[in-house]
Amino acid sequence: MAQATASSKRSLPRRLHPLPLRIMHWINAVAIFIMIGSGWKIYNDDVLFSFLRFPDSIVIGKWAQYGLQWHFFGMWIFVLNGIAYLTYGIVTGRFWQKLFPISVREVLVTVGEALRFRLRHDDLTHYNAVQKVLYLGVMLVGILIVISGLALWKPVQFSELASLFGSFQSIRLVHFFCMAAIVGFIVVHVSLAVLVPQSLVAMVTGGPALKDEAASNGSIVPEMKTPR
Repeated sequence: MAQATASSKRSLPRRLHPLPLRIMHWINAVAIFIMIGSGWKIYNDDVLFSFLRFPDSIVIGKWAQYGLQWHFFGMWIFVLNGIAYLTYGIVTGRFWQKLFPISVREVLVTVGEALRFRLRHDDLTHYNAVQKVLYLGVMLVGILIVISGLALWKPVQFSELASLFGSFQSIRLVHFFCMAAIVGFIVVHVSLAVLVPQSLVAMVTGGPALKDEAASNGSIVPEMKTPR
């Protein structure tokens, strides 16, 4: 009976996006939605650029104080989920397998293919160079927006972090442009999901089955030979 159970577990298909990764992806999507909407409400209360204000119809929070409460709520979800995501990607080796290696030549070739509308999307298991750059970049921006957010929230308690940016206004600018970068990434990400619907379906169902268990979680497991 035990052998039959083990055999049935081994026969289950391994998916491109494991369940933990999918859960963290959608939690992150909700957290970012809350943080951006509430952040726009906070921004409107003390604008950085006189020409820019966000319509009340797209912000979260009736007043700035409510926007702050929503922002802190989304922040904790984003931070805790981000720590879990980074830990998962590092421990399983998924980041190393999916995002590396990467070269300048590969990026230039991929950009050229995209400009000529020859970029292929049929293989969801492989990230092209532009995708690798975007994913690595948005993770770095995510870390920077958390650091600048902490410096904005508690500039005295986190004075060492605040000193990295110079003035308080500089911290606000960094935080704002990090937000803008994340919004830009979301626009590209959603646009690609619309152009390649199977990528969105894969993030719900797990995607295509992979050939081996090592590929499913991104880890690299060397082949072991038993002595005769």
